[in-house]
Amino acid sequence: MVELVDGSERKTKLPDFDSLWDYDHPGATERKFRELLPTALDSLDLSYLSQLLTQIARTEGLQRKFQEAHKSLDRVQKALDKTDDKTRVRYLLERGRVYNSSRKQEEARPLFQEALDLALKSKDDFNAVDAAHMMAIVEPTEKQLQWNLKALDVAENSAEEKVRKWMGSLYNNIGWTYFEQQQYEESLLMFEKALEFQRQQGDPNKIMIAKWCVAKTLRKMDHTEEALEMQRDLFEQYQAAGKKSGYVYEEIAECLTVMGQEQEAEGWFAAAYEELSRDPRLANEQDRLNRLKELGKASQPGTPGS
Repeated sequence: MVELVDGSERKTKLPDFDSLWDYDHPGATERKFRELLPTALDSLDLSYLSQLLTQIARTEGLQRKFQEAHKSLDRVQKALDKTDDKTRVRYLLERGRVYNSSRKQEEARPLFQEALDLALKSKDDFNAVDAAHMMAIVEPTEKQLQWNLKALDVAENSAEEKVRKWMGSLYNNIGWTYFEQQQYEESLLMFEKALEFQRQQGDPNKIMIAKWCVAKTLRKMDHTEEALEMQRDLFEQYQAAGKKSGYVYEEIAECLTVMGQEQEAEGWFAAAYEELSRDPRLANEQDRLNRLKELGKASQPGTPGS
């Protein structure tokens, strides 16, 4: 719960909706947020209500319901003059994210820049980091590094633990920037930093994702056997947790292919396609999905090794 304070007078406690986020299940998160709308409306706290609506818009964007997301943000926009800087920053961020997710980076970029400038001015470190990292996402590859390093600088120098927790994501993002530039040594260093950070934080899911990034980079550096061993270990961990990861299946298949074991790889490619073809994050990567489907077409359905 959060306490809203007006001068020295305490108001009614309102739920901390940010703690309800589950980015892997935006539909379920949207439902949780909408359940809070009556409370937010009754509170007469426009900043709280508006920030809640920005996060509802984010859940809609993640579900690719872009028109609905813009409508939610239109409601926020009308109230901005009666809210605070943090609310405006969050509005700008989410409007930008909806544009970015709908492949309108040119519309997104100035919104992220404005969000960053206002967040820095108002000493809103958390959203400043978010805005800088979104700038990195919409900028061309050659400019991404400077924005991620800007975000990392804010995170590393913030006194807020919540802000410092961004460091794991930023190490990851910087790692991917180096990866896309085929600077694999630098990429590996950043992914290993991300892995160490996530181990310190202790979230098993984030640790597994960080391991996957390290292993993928090792494959690109021709350390195929080491990469395959790591991916097989991840497969066992996901199995033990009752989860599936098409990304792990894909990497196992790629490693096996490099090692000349195409027949075994087919089953993993098929399993990867089965999982990843349902992943909305890959909606714009049809060539990748088509390749998985083609390479796994001779295999029987089902996950190898299960």
